[in-house]
Formats: sequence, C-alpha cells, structure tokens
Amino acid sequence: MNDGAALDDLVSQIKVCRICVEHPAGKPLPHEPRPVVVPSQTARVLIAGQAPGVRVHASGVPFTDPSGDRLRNWLGVTADQFYNPDLFAIAPMGFCFPGLDTHGGDLPPRKECANFWRARLLALMPQVDLVLAIGGYAQAWHLKPERYSSVTQAVFEWRSHLAITPKVFALPHPSWRNSGWLKRNPWFETELLPVLRQEVASRLA
Repeated sequence: MNDGAALDDLVSQIKVCRICVEHPAGKPLPHEPRPVVVPSQTARVLIAGQAPGVRVHASGVPFTDPSGDRLRNWLGVTADQFYNPDLFAIAPMGFCFPGLDTHGGDLPPRKECANFWRARLLALMPQVDLVLAIGGYAQAWHLKPERYSSVTQAVFEWRSHLAITPKVFALPHPSWRNSGWLKRNPWFETELLPVLRQEVASRLA
C-alpha cells in the first residue's frame, strides 16, 4: 500500500472511530462522535488545534467561526486557501467535540485521539515542515520534550522553535477570549506574525 492509499485508509478508520465511547479513558464521550480532520498528501503546513467546538461539531468544517477569521488573518491567507487541502492539513489534538464543562466551556481534548491516532497520522504526512501548534495541548505534543509553564511562555520563545524539524509556531487560541492577551503582548503582532506570514506564504507558492 502506497503512502496515499495508507493515509486514505487511516483517515477512513478515524472517521468511524468510537474509542471514546466504547473504550474511553475515563468518562465516555457524552454524544455521538464526529471526527473532524483534514488530511493531505501535499500540504506543508499543519494546523494543530485543540478540538472542535460545538459549531464545528454541527458543521464538520473546522474554524467556521470568528476564531477562524482571526486565525486566517494571522496567517495572511484567504478562506479559499485555508480550506484547500493541497495547502493546509488540519489535525486537532482531539478529533471530536469533547462536550462542555459545568461552566459552559469546552472540555479538554479527548486523550484517546492523540494516544491512538496522532503518531500514525503524522507519519503518513512526511511533507509537513511547518506546524502551527494552537494552545497548550498541541504545544505539549509538538514541542516535546520541552515543557512550558504556560502558553504565554511557549509563544514567547517562538524563535527557538524555528530550529527544530518540522518548524513549529506556538500560538494562542485565536478566540475572542484572548483579545486581552493580545493587548498585553503586543510583540505577538509586531514580531511573531510577520515571520509567521512569511513562513506560510513560502509554502503556498
């Protein structure tokens, strides 16, 4: 089986995965799974987020909300570019919406996804040479064995991550909830984003 067929076969398995319902690590997923992942045999950029939210669970399309608009602005790309699987692969740490906590916020990504699927999925996308690690869970995976005390620290040390293979940009979540963080850390927009846009643009040419 060639790499393309192997990737298609693996994604077909992911799409019908029910591990978090039938063999959960803790409490089972409280609703029907709907894995959201955009594989690619050609994209050099991988977007590694946290997990789909309730809106993405309903649509099956990642980042179809204001946070997606902000992320695309950060990257300097259009929606057509962003949703072109030849250009961007999208693989969150948890493929399914994990449900809500008692305060109405999203629960953490399910551990089952990364433990069972992630290494195999990434191994079948060897062309990826730039990873956008959004949030602490993605950063813990893609920047290991480094350990950061916070997302802020991981993002602040962004220059050091450009020396690893594949390159990684640690990013805060583009949610409106982080607007205050962006105001407190103006270097993110003035120093990091221009380099990020340049790195992304060089891989879309």
